[in-house]
Amino acid sequence: MSASDIMDAWLVAANAGDVDGLLGMYHERAVLIPTFSNRFSDTPGKIRAYFEALTARPGLAVEPHKRTVHYDSLGGDIATAAGIYLWRFEVEDEMLNFEARFSYVFDLSNARPIMQHHSSQLPRML
Repeated sequence: MSASDIMDAWLVAANAGDVDGLLGMYHERAVLIPTFSNRFSDTPGKIRAYFEALTARPGLAVEPHKRTVHYDSLGGDIATAAGIYLWRFEVEDEMLNFEARFSYVFDLSNARPIMQHHSSQLPRML
């Protein structure tokens, strides 16, 4: 499986609200620095709690800005992905959009390849 394949699978699971599918992609020692939380998630339980709360949002959808996504091989089975994606979900009955930057580190030799995932909202420009 390539870094691009992993990203595609992650997007499918996120858009389907498939928490178990998402968790199955994160290594047992993975670190998630999430988009919509100020809490560092460094255990499977914390990662599950984050995705359970996020996928409960009505209308949840995420899609990458394709031209911003970059993949790189760091040698061996280690690869990265980075770019910008757009999250959408309802807040108080209003559909809102949130642009965020992301970066992933993958171990392509592992059945649960996501080792690190960082995402943060893009600051609003003045």
